[in-house]
Amino acid sequence: MPFSTLITTDALAQNLAGPGWAVVDCRFDLTNVDWGAQLYRAAHLPGAVYAHLDDDLSGRKTGRNGRHPLPDWEAFQRTLGAWGITPATQVVAYDQDIGMYASRLWWMLRYLGHTAVAVLDGGFTKWTREGRPVRAEAESRAVTVYAGKPQPTLLLTADEVAAHWLGGAKVLIDARAPERYRGEVEPLDRVPGHIPGAANVFYKDNLRPDGTFLAPEALREKFRQLIGEAAVEIVGHYCGSGVSAAHNILAMEVAGLSGSKLYAGSWSEWSSDPQRPVKRET
Repeated sequence: MPFSTLITTDALAQNLAGPGWAVVDCRFDLTNVDWGAQLYRAAHLPGAVYAHLDDDLSGRKTGRNGRHPLPDWEAFQRTLGAWGITPATQVVAYDQDIGMYASRLWWMLRYLGHTAVAVLDGGFTKWTREGRPVRAEAESRAVTVYAGKPQPTLLLTADEVAAHWLGGAKVLIDARAPERYRGEVEPLDRVPGHIPGAANVFYKDNLRPDGTFLAPEALREKFRQLIGEAAVEIVGHYCGSGVSAAHNILAMEVAGLSGSKLYAGSWSEWSSDPQRPVKRET
């Protein structure tokens, strides 16, 4: 059985050198975009390649499509091929600790129909805390060809949110910190607040104090309290720029609640259009 949501450090250590496995380092810092690559060159999991959020996991910004728009899918598949990943590869994504950036790559591969992709639970922090091996300098894998099968039903556009999710007719979940959701502060985007009708589930609340994910039962109870017995397909997720929202989607998948959708443009796209409604909790 492939690993399709999370993988433990023990399970990865047992398979790290196995054929058909690829590890991708997704460490990143929104305030210092070179930080993750610098850390990667200093020390990373053996065999890992590096994925840069801006350069590899995002596309061209227009000022109206959000801070981290999704890349052109053909270009992204070429990137996957350059990393030596095929649709049959078991991919493991990790970041510094809690999985926010790794979840972005996890979701992008899932969008392409790639189910054998998992996030390392606890990330690089847990791996090194346990004294497991690391290597320095950049690594590469044999170039191959990636041909995915996009799953468009997993993705929401701003127009779809406005037509079907706005105001609470369907369930929309905002993954940002509560103070940003309420509109009390906005450190990154031009307008504070949230999409009317959206509920707030801070992505960090999916985690234990040590940075690993809560048990599936706890996550399921948390999300079911919010969505009730509604079909998971009517649940959409957003955040600031389509990154931490993937963490909530992953948490729902861990809980056995499969099929929710990502509004990738998220608040940074939504708030760029002054005609779109905004809600503030003041």
